[in-house]
Amino acid sequence: MRAGEEVCDRDSQKQGGIVCAGNFIVDRVHTLSYWPEQGNLAHILHQDLGVGGGAANVVTDLASLGFPGNLAAAGCIGADQDGEIVKARLAVAGVDVGGLTALADRMTAHTHVMNVPGQNRTFFYHGGANDAVTDKLVSPAAFAKAGYRLFYLGYLMLLPGLDRIGPDGRSGASRLLEAARHAGLTTCVDFVSSEDPEFAAKVGVALPFCDYLIVNEMEAGRATGVIVRDAKGDLIEAGLLEAGARLLAAGVAKGAIIHAPETCFWFSPGASPIMTRSRPVDPDNIVSTVGAGDAFCSAVLYGLHENWPVEHICAVAHAAAARCLKGATATDGIPDMSVLLREAKETNPESA
Repeated sequence: MRAGEEVCDRDSQKQGGIVCAGNFIVDRVHTLSYWPEQGNLAHILHQDLGVGGGAANVVTDLASLGFPGNLAAAGCIGADQDGEIVKARLAVAGVDVGGLTALADRMTAHTHVMNVPGQNRTFFYHGGANDAVTDKLVSPAAFAKAGYRLFYLGYLMLLPGLDRIGPDGRSGASRLLEAARHAGLTTCVDFVSSEDPEFAAKVGVALPFCDYLIVNEMEAGRATGVIVRDAKGDLIEAGLLEAGARLLAAGVAKGAIIHAPETCFWFSPGASPIMTRSRPVDPDNIVSTVGAGDAFCSAVLYGLHENWPVEHICAVAHAAAARCLKGATATDGIPDMSVLLREAKETNPESA
């Protein structure tokens, strides 16, 4: 049975909905005293257990934001304790988990996240059931029939069963996104920051079936071959403009959204790019950078579903990312949307 064919009826008063397909991972986040050299010892100061991955983070964030429509998850987990953790965490958040397929021969994907406050995090990842996701295991049509509007897929480049390009030049992701579009769903895609030398080719075949692409600056650069940061690490805005133009030319139909710690550019066909600056965050207030991009993405999806203006969407997306930085896991820093709306209005009254 394909994931999604047992989509349950949710609250009949809720309108529309977003299905999040892709990675579901149990994250064990270890906060370290410092990052040790090989052979040395560092103390684990604190540990947190979370459910992560592109689809899991985004759907959980949407629930935390108080999204007014239905929410569903689609993908693969293992028939194990970690799989039960994933289902339980999502079900408590009000997410329909009928689209999750438990595989008897795979472990649930899991990650050990090493976090030193104020620094970038490091991941040790086992793909498990995520590696077995294919377009044949997810049924977008079932979600469309149940009234869902948006189909989010993330992360490409961390779903080998969908990323692989076959002899016909198509990938599983391209077929899945095409099926979602054919069912009447708006497709939204995110990448992971992979060093795969075939990055551009693998994501490229999926772009013609993507309505909205929501990625960070490094992923946009790898997808297009454009340099977006100089040798000192400073953002090259001209590079972002070129990358956005190339993503639209590659087939992204409605919007390419490139976000970075400093800014966000929103590209739409036939229109000038819209740029918004991010909210400054005191480094001393950053607990972890895990999930900030997913928080940004979830707010974008919320706004797209509710047909908000672009500037309005970007304002709350920046606010969501800033809030996420104050949480230890990928999702525990996300407040209700009313909080983000208030903060966005205080920061930029014209856009909120």
